Formats: sequence, C-alpha cells, structure tokens
Amino acid sequence: MSLTRPARAAGADPVTIGAIEILSGPNAKYGVSIKQGFDLGVAQANRAGGVQGRPLAIAYEDSAGSKEQAINAARQLLGRAKVLLLLGPTLSTEMFAVAPIAVERKAPIIGTSTTANGITAIGPYVFRTSLPEADVIPVTLRTARDKFGVKKVAVLYGRDDAFTKSAYDVMAKALADLNIEVLTTETFGSKDTDFSAQLTKIKSLEPDAIVVSALADAGAGILLGKQALGFPASVRVIGGNGLNSPKVLEIAGAASDGLLVGSPWFVGKSDPLNEKFIADYRAAYGADPDQFAAQAFDTAQIVASALNAAKDLSGDSIREALLKTKVDGVMGEFSFTPDRDPAVTSGVLVLEAAQGKFGILK
Repeated sequence: MSLTRPARAAGADPVTIGAIEILSGPNAKYGVSIKQGFDLGVAQANRAGGVQGRPLAIAYEDSAGSKEQAINAARQLLGRAKVLLLLGPTLSTEMFAVAPIAVERKAPIIGTSTTANGITAIGPYVFRTSLPEADVIPVTLRTARDKFGVKKVAVLYGRDDAFTKSAYDVMAKALADLNIEVLTTETFGSKDTDFSAQLTKIKSLEPDAIVVSALADAGAGILLGKQALGFPASVRVIGGNGLNSPKVLEIAGAASDGLLVGSPWFVGKSDPLNEKFIADYRAAYGADPDQFAAQAFDTAQIVASALNAAKDLSGDSIREALLKTKVDGVMGEFSFTPDRDPAVTSGVLVLEAAQGKFGILK
C-alpha cells in the first residue's frame, strides 16, 4: 500500500480514503492517469482547507488488472487500513468483483472509469463519476451515420471482459435503433494480439465502418491490423471508451487516423477551470491529461465536498452527502442522479483522431 501525503499537514491526522487502480501491467496507462488526476485533486482540496479541518490523503493499492488482486486490495483498505470510502477500481470487471465487498461494509465506492451497464445496480453504496457507455456510444454512432453516411458496419469486441462486453451490448442496441446494418459480429480474447482473421473476413464484406469495443492495447492492434490489410481510408473505426486514450494513438500512429470516439471531456475545451487543470497537470507530469485524469480530478473535488458536508464520517452519512453534492468541475456541472450515476450537463463530444491527436469533430 502506498500513501499519497497531503500537500499541507495542517498539524492534524489526515482523513484517509482508499483507491484501487491498475498501476502496473498492460492497462496501467489507465490507472496511472487516474492516480495523477486524483493526486492533483487532493492537492487542490488541501489548499482549500482539506476535510473538516484535516488534510485529505489517499492510500493506494495496485490491482494490476487482476480481479483477485483487486478483491484483496479492497479487503486490505476497508479492513486493516479502515479507509472511509474507496475510489476505483479501474475496470468494470474489477468493480463487479470489488463493489459487493464495499456494499457489505456499508462503505461508499466511487468508480471513475467504470462505464459498463449495471455498475451502480450492484448496491446502494456504489457510485460512479464516469458517464456510462449507454450515454456516449449512441451519440458517436449517430454522428457517424449522419456525417459520414455510415449505413453498414462490422462489429468487433472483446468477449471475456465485462467492460468490453457491456459496451458491445450498448453498441448492438444503438446500431439497431439507428437502423445501421450489422454485416458481421466478430470477437477476440483478452490475450489475443493477432486480429488478422477477423479483419480479413470484415474486409471481404466491405463495411462502411468497423465498430470496436476493446481496451487500449487491443484497440491499437486492431487499428494496426486494419492498416496492414489495406482497408480503404474511408472505412473508419468507431470506438468505445477504451479507445479514448492518447496511448491508443501513440501505439497505432498513423493507423489511428479517422478513429472516432465519444467523450464527456476534451483537452481542448476552453473554460477557466479546464485550462487551469491542464496547466497544472502539464506542470506536474509533463504531458497532457486524458479524460481518465479529468474524471479523477473532479472526483477528488466531489469527495472532498461530500466529506466536508457529511454529518459525520460514517458510511451512511458520506453516502447521503454524496447524493446531495454539486460541483463545478472540469467535466462540467456535476451531481449524482438518485441511482448514483453522473448527471453531467456538458454533453458528449465526438472526437476524431488525426496526426496522432484527438480533435473535436467539426
């Protein structure tokens, strides 16, 4: 367990919350970004006075993307370390394993990157600040249909991950609702690195686009495989939340040109809060933040606000305070719905990849 020390000690013991993120292994690109967002958010909260006169601190555990390791981390943080609430874990697959432990202990748990269907239905102490795929994917697909005339697609998704499977379910429903024809649906396993068989079949069917639900490494591999097979440039990849990462563009390079993803946040959004967050992030980490860092940063502000408003620091009081919390953040005006999902008013942006960067689709 690692503990991020508060920016100001304030002469009092810190109020410690826990976070379970993927900090090592293939999907650490998500967890490290989230941790950096949390740390910036905690530093800001402590500059503003901390929590009930005490500094806020986060005790981190690395899940390494393993459900079993995430479960052990939750037991360590909630049992031995006795943290007040949990942030994370990173992936929806992990959340389905970990959240029941928090619910049993009546400890609030907040996912910042868990977008699968059914997350908050796990129990009354489960929250999330990430916009569900069900709110994002239909906007992306509708835009692709209306702007680029996408009428027939192939679908490719990871079959053995809760996040990628859930996103596929959303994609299938949205495609049906939009009257977009599905020529074929192909799958792959979480350890697969060669997608040539699926892509060769897809190419023969001449789709207008390929709709992909994958995590970053697989998504980049699919983009590279598509390029290697010589697909026409007009055949775009339309991705879910897992492809909305600069790491995908970094790995795939020019093969990512034309990739479309939906997002509730973008680094180019111009407002004072966002511009300050980006400047602080660049100063601290020497790189631009992604949406995972932005969501984590806002979540730290949401947690600090709720802890300050709570009648006491019991799980029930924190839960009630979270339900009433309203924050102006870099994602927009934030509050929770009664079902503990985000009620963000800023809407969904459709982003297009070109020359190694995402930009807002014009």
